[in-house]
Amino acid sequence: MKPFRFGVSAREAESAASWIQQARRAEQLAYSSFLLADHLVSIPSPFAALAVAAAATSRIRVGPFVLNNDFRHPVIVAREAATLDMLSDGRLELGLGAGHMRSEYAEAGFPYDPAGVRVERLQESVRIIKALLAGEEVSVQGAHYQVSGHRGWPPPTQRPRPPILVGGHGRRLLSLAAREADIVGLAGFTLRAGGTRPDPSGFYQEGLEDRLSHVRSEAGPRFPDLELNALVQRVVVTEDRERAVQTVVEQRPQVPAEELLRTPFMLFGTHDELVQQLGGFRLKYGLSYFVVFERYMEAFAPIVARLTGT
Repeated sequence: MKPFRFGVSAREAESAASWIQQARRAEQLAYSSFLLADHLVSIPSPFAALAVAAAATSRIRVGPFVLNNDFRHPVIVAREAATLDMLSDGRLELGLGAGHMRSEYAEAGFPYDPAGVRVERLQESVRIIKALLAGEEVSVQGAHYQVSGHRGWPPPTQRPRPPILVGGHGRRLLSLAAREADIVGLAGFTLRAGGTRPDPSGFYQEGLEDRLSHVRSEAGPRFPDLELNALVQRVVVTEDRERAVQTVVEQRPQVPAEELLRTPFMLFGTHDELVQQLGGFRLKYGLSYFVVFERYMEAFAPIVARLTGT
């Protein structure tokens, strides 16, 4: 089993001071990564914000969680990533995804292609980025990208390259992650109906087990080297797990209470119960890297300390 790691998915940045304070606090609390999503909504643009976070800290890893591949060409992503890795002294963790929020595509005038096309484009992009970050000269004549004899600059600090996380929850996306990524990011849900309807089937035990089995099959002999990551949607530290779960069910009657008590994507319980749950998820599923949203950072910190020995 891989050692536990924990990350913070940040969002709010009212000022440079507040953003720096968040990053430093995450580092103080022994989180291993300080991450930022990539959406065209009220959150900072990732590379500049993460460079500031890296400059304000000394140990914590930084990275986008995850970049929308359709917003940037892979040659540009590789250049930005290598620069951030250099400026952070080798602390970049590069998260990549196929994009899923149809509304932001519409607002910005980007075509929203079917999921299969977006994943196929991401696959080409990941391979280009990996090669450039490894220092290779890249020539690709693909269906989506054409690159001719390009070599990236600057060289990243990490060798052979910074670790790459590919995140999502659909089977095609997870196939790509299993074959190409260092870290497989499980979001807990995917979108159907042209990116307008959440599909929670993978959120629950049976669906999660199916997806992890799929990852294992697609990864083949490289599976033991993969780190498995889960994005935790909610953390409730409470003496009464069942009541906390029932509150969620009252808000969303379609959600089965028994599933909420055993999913790694929502955590309910005392510190002792949460420690026990996470140990069980690592043993049962191989999940060892958990990311919580910034609003849960303080409440979750005692669990981080206990499971990382800090």
